[in-house]
Amino acid sequence: MRIDLNADLGESFGRWELGDDEALLAIVTSANIACGFHAGDPTVLRRACRGAVRTGAAIGAQVGYRDLAGFGRRFIDAAPEELADDVLYQIGALDGIARASGGRVAYVKPHGALYNAIVHHEAQAGAVAAAVRAVAPGLPVLGLPGSAWLRAAEEAGLRPVREAFADRAYTPQGTLVPRREPGAVLHDPDEIAERCVRIVRGEPIAAVDGTPVRIGAESLCVHGDTPGAVETAQAVAKALRAEGMVLAPFAGGGPEEGRGGDG
Repeated sequence: MRIDLNADLGESFGRWELGDDEALLAIVTSANIACGFHAGDPTVLRRACRGAVRTGAAIGAQVGYRDLAGFGRRFIDAAPEELADDVLYQIGALDGIARASGGRVAYVKPHGALYNAIVHHEAQAGAVAAAVRAVAPGLPVLGLPGSAWLRAAEEAGLRPVREAFADRAYTPQGTLVPRREPGAVLHDPDEIAERCVRIVRGEPIAAVDGTPVRIGAESLCVHGDTPGAVETAQAVAKALRAEGMVLAPFAGGGPEEGRGGDG
């Protein structure tokens, strides 16, 4: 059984550092790299792209609202046309940096408040899907199973890829518990690893209220900005491999088809 392990990277900005991209790139198979709207600057993004190419991790454009101050975790009631333009801009910018580093953008994943909004927000989901299609028809996109976003992506001819979050709690409906609520973020690496094995096996996990819930997934996410992210990713990878699962990207990484090189 193959499973992808992804992490959010490239989220430092200037002298402000967040996460350990280098350590995570030695573990994960896909890198959701910020595009400068919620986090990241050109130097940070190029360093992350070079690291992904070096380790063979697929490069994903992590697009978000134009919200540096709020780290992209505040909903913005953007008009669909404006949101589509913002997404187009972000993908184009990161793909240019990725290609200069010997790779390319191989998939797209919305970030933060945008990710959560387009679980139900049909207009914004359609806008993001239209923007991705305008750049690269058929490109894989990551999202929450059953979301308006993945439906819109499929209708636009994109490849929808279901994602589960290793270090986040779920509601009984299979959506993420808002970060402002207690218990929304998990921190015990062993507990998280056990949950991930259950998810990949197709077994239910406990929702925040104890209700069993199944989360179908082709990719598992570890948040790079969460304290202990490296230890968590290591525990998850070790547990999955111990179960005979192969960690591999769901999309191509590196120079055109996935391996080697540096710009």
